[in-house]
Amino acid sequence: MDGVNFAIIAPLAFINVILAVIALVDLFKRPSVNGPKWVWALVIIVINLIGPILYFVFGRRDN
Repeated sequence: MDGVNFAIIAPLAFINVILAVIALVDLFKRPSVNGPKWVWALVIIVINLIGPILYFVFGRRDN
């Protein structure tokens, strides 16, 4: 693997993991969300990078 490719991919992977962890923590701390929590957990985990963004835009419910 070329060092340039790793230098580009590593920060993106790190951001992806951090964003997913933050979204999952927020999901399980909220008393209610738009839709079932287990569906949002799957969206966050399965749809990389876009899943957490979808959760923050559409899944959170203001209480």
